[in-house]
Formats: sequence, C-alpha cells, structure tokens
Amino acid sequence: MSQAIAARGEERQPRSRERLAVLVPCFNEEATIGAVVADFRAALPEAAIYVYDNNSADRTLDLARAAGALVRREMHQGKGNVVRR
Repeated sequence: MSQAIAARGEERQPRSRERLAVLVPCFNEEATIGAVVADFRAALPEAAIYVYDNNSADRTLDLARAAGALVRREMHQGKGNVVRR
C-alpha cells in the first residue's frame, strides 16, 4: 500500500480482470488488413481484435480471418452503420 493511500486510511481495491477489444471498421482493405491486425496483435496481445467489414468486394474478410481477427459483416454501406452496430 502506498504511503499516500495509507495516510488517508484508504485501502486499494483489487482490480477486476479488465478486457480489451480493438474494433477496426474497414471497406476493401485487402492490401492492409493483415498488417493492421498483426500490428494490433503485437501491441496488444491480450486484446480481442474485431474487424467490421462494410460489404467489401475484395478479400478483406478472408485475410482478416487468416490474420486472427474476429470478423463481423455489416451489409449497409457507411462507417456510421458499422460504428452503431
């Protein structure tokens, strides 16, 4: 217990195990999505990485899955539809 906390008579509350998620909205990002997922995985290995695909016509979905992301699809075009999901 730190001296400042002890001086105030407060006790430190145990932290609950926090969970972290990364949300990546994307549209036709096959050229970059694998590297984006890999970079987030390297920086935040404990995080769940969700890729929200906004009706891509390329291989974004397959490449995101191959990189280890949890993939969700949003068929209605527009970033707002992905963000509100």
